[in-house]
Amino acid sequence: MKTLTAGTPAPAFTLQNQNDEPVSLSDFKGKKVLAYFYPKAMTPGCTTQACGLRDTKAELDAFNVEVLGISIDPVKRLPKFIEKHDLNFTLLSDEDHAVTDLFGIWGEKKFMGKVYDGLHRTSFLIDENGVIEHVFNKFKTKDHHEVVLNYLKENS
Repeated sequence: MKTLTAGTPAPAFTLQNQNDEPVSLSDFKGKKVLAYFYPKAMTPGCTTQACGLRDTKAELDAFNVEVLGISIDPVKRLPKFIEKHDLNFTLLSDEDHAVTDLFGIWGEKKFMGKVYDGLHRTSFLIDENGVIEHVFNKFKTKDHHEVVLNYLKENS
């Protein structure tokens, strides 16, 4: 697993959103994008992380940041996650983990003694020109939004 780093151009991608419509990274040129990759909708950690971002959307908007939640969930699962938790940002389906592979965050994981391949929870702040500005990979799901906002406040 070779995770992309700050200073690297973000890979161009197009994925289906919760409405089964294509969304491309290039749609957000001129805005910062927080591409946050999470393992599975409706799980406790992923719900906590999503709700933190939901609750700080106004603050993120003030920094010109568009939030894109990306998981390997099928498209049909995404609207349920949005409705159940009143999420106010776009969710994208990377069911075949092609985009996750491009960002270098698909790889070996261990859970309860079991080894398997999966998505590593990571967020990439992509600048207005499509370059990765910062990689967030050391956080607790309940603090993710605060870590992102603190970075934005310190680097604006």
